[in-house]
Amino acid sequence: MSRIVVIGAGLGGLGAALRLQGMGHEVTVVEQCAKPGGRASQIKDAGYTWDTGPSLITMPWVLEEVFAAGGLNFHTEITMRELDPFYRIFWAGEERHLDFVRDREAMQAEIAKFSARDATAFPGYMDAMKPIYEEGILGAGRRKFDSIAQLLRFTPRMVKLGAALPLHFATSRHFSDERIREAFSFHSLFIGGDPFRVPAIYGALVYLQFLDGVWYADGGVYAIIEAMARALDVRCGDGVARIETAQGRVTGVTTVGGRHIAADAVVTNADAMRVHELLGRPRPRRRLTPSMSAFLLYLGTRDRFERLGHHTLLVGDGYRRFIKDVTGGRQLPANFSTYVHAPNRTEPAMAPDDGDSLCFLLPVPNLRSGTDWAVHSEALRDALVADLEQTFGLTGLGASVRVEHRMTPADFSERLGALDGNAWAMEPTLHQSASLRPPNRDKHVRGLYRVGGGTHPGAGIPGVLLGAEITAGLVGEDFGRGTGTHGKPHAARA
Repeated sequence: MSRIVVIGAGLGGLGAALRLQGMGHEVTVVEQCAKPGGRASQIKDAGYTWDTGPSLITMPWVLEEVFAAGGLNFHTEITMRELDPFYRIFWAGEERHLDFVRDREAMQAEIAKFSARDATAFPGYMDAMKPIYEEGILGAGRRKFDSIAQLLRFTPRMVKLGAALPLHFATSRHFSDERIREAFSFHSLFIGGDPFRVPAIYGALVYLQFLDGVWYADGGVYAIIEAMARALDVRCGDGVARIETAQGRVTGVTTVGGRHIAADAVVTNADAMRVHELLGRPRPRRRLTPSMSAFLLYLGTRDRFERLGHHTLLVGDGYRRFIKDVTGGRQLPANFSTYVHAPNRTEPAMAPDDGDSLCFLLPVPNLRSGTDWAVHSEALRDALVADLEQTFGLTGLGASVRVEHRMTPADFSERLGALDGNAWAMEPTLHQSASLRPPNRDKHVRGLYRVGGGTHPGAGIPGVLLGAEITAGLVGEDFGRGTGTHGKPHAARA
């Protein structure tokens, strides 16, 4: 049995820890925050409850597998509810809305409200996404990519399938109405990617939703975090200050509080672009680009805003300029496109009485923009609420607020240690994918591994948990799978 320290109790760290503990290793999870979760935390105030991070659950079998690997029964621990529609989309100036519904014929009828031609193109689009999902999301997402040679072998097939094209362009080959193009390509935005630049492999995010559904966990995503953490030795409130090494291999960690924890292996769920800091080493010559950030507004309201579904996307004017501003701009966007989560649509206990528990997520530039959030946070909050009222019909929203919390890029940086206050690790471009990301197994320090949105395969609940499977598998290769003896770590590679 090997001693393993996991740095960070986010979904990726907890997923890896469960798998490693299930293999028979002695696992300790060290978390700097007062409670587990990382980005996937939770706020409770005056009877209102908000998940602070991910809220839309897809590929639920990934969760079932990671629980089973840790000796847990997911459905004994968690109550799941399938959502139909998945989400609702409004466009500025449009009275009509588009509901994403699981029945494909009903989905065609939704599309036909905007374009009869595009409704007929929907089956062809799904057919095109099926092999990209099977070979790209599942095939690549469940195996290690630790060399350029592997990427070169994988790329020709993705090129043949059209998965290397820019996502919005690939979607435009099927659909003609710009609103439908946006509806089928926005998904990458909420894992940190520009739909006009990320590869079309992310179009398969739509396919997998229709395949496995979109789900909600009673108690929110944080109920999943709590169930995972209960089964583990999670030590909160004292983060890791340094990963200790000797003769090219890890020997343990030292916490901010000065405690040393010996380890045969360390799995870090910290920001992958900052691991060199924990090692006390200079920044690598290759500088990776962090994703955009997010301005999150958590409102507990007296009134219920029936216009909103459980998940709602509000697309403002100037969508393409908005994307450009938030992904690479140097100023806050002039127009807003916002995701809204209203969990009490499905679980009334998430808000008291007849009110709403609403989380508004507005993508914004990360800290490289130079925005002073101590100065601009209040003005942006007021502008966003005014836009929600005037453009999207949420009349009286500001006056209805009883309790309020918010999170800015500065909070992502200060609370979570995210480089430049990014919200989704690194930007998921073609040049920052697979083996071009920081590797799941470190190539220079023996016994050091990565997990989370900044390593392969990427961000999002399924992404980080599939990554946890890969990382735990690599530790198993190097240290054995519960054999009861200390294994020898894989040799470092140049």
